Amino acid sequence: MLSKKMEEALNEQLNWEIYSAHIYLSMASHFTQVGLSGFANWMNVQYQEEMFHAMRFFNFINSAGGHAKLGQIDQPQHEWKTPLAAFEDALEHERGVTARINKIADLAVKERDHAIGIFLQWFITEQVEEEENVGDIVGKLKLVGDGGGLFMLDRDLATRVFTPPTIA
Repeated sequence: MLSKKMEEALNEQLNWEIYSAHIYLSMASHFTQVGLSGFANWMNVQYQEEMFHAMRFFNFINSAGGHAKLGQIDQPQHEWKTPLAAFEDALEHERGVTARINKIADLAVKERDHAIGIFLQWFITEQVEEEENVGDIVGKLKLVGDGGGLFMLDRDLATRVFTPPTIA
């Protein structure tokens, strides 16, 4: 059974994952509008990943005896001056997600709730990958600037697909 404090923390993260998905979907729309379909594809895949994360929280909360509660989701930003600005925002956002998940993991340790600690381990590992992936693109964008290399990177990002992870 989840403690009240843990249930609130997990529900907050559930809704934050949905907000994250909205951010990436908004970025996908922006990139579509500026003619960078590969960047839009990358963001669409990121949207799918974030919704997958949200559903993991939703299902876990309900399975652990809690009540998954959906809250109001803030409207995300709609435009970015450059692809680099969008990816820098994404990196900052992912770092914030990491901090939130670490805070919940700290609460699980404090409450000696090992099941939640095990559940969160997947997300802790996932966040390392998330920050690395976005950080790599930030680095590439800094290298290519606004020139022709941007279109090559756009083509590379068009190849990303979402494959739901198999979770034991």
